[in-house]
Amino acid sequence: MRFRVTGKFRSGMRWMPFTKVVEAHNENFAIEKVYSLIGSNHKVKRNLIKIEGIELVE
Repeated sequence: MRFRVTGKFRSGMRWMPFTKVVEAHNENFAIEKVYSLIGSNHKVKRNLIKIEGIELVE
């Protein structure tokens, strides 16, 4: 299953919007994968990532 996850993360003094499409078994795994991807790519902790929406993509 593919999910589109939207939200924002803190970068310096600004909140940067993002949209990620990830493959996962359910919504919880998709959210965890987004936390992992953004945390590793941008060196951002989980408490500075805000998930605003998640939807199933066909």
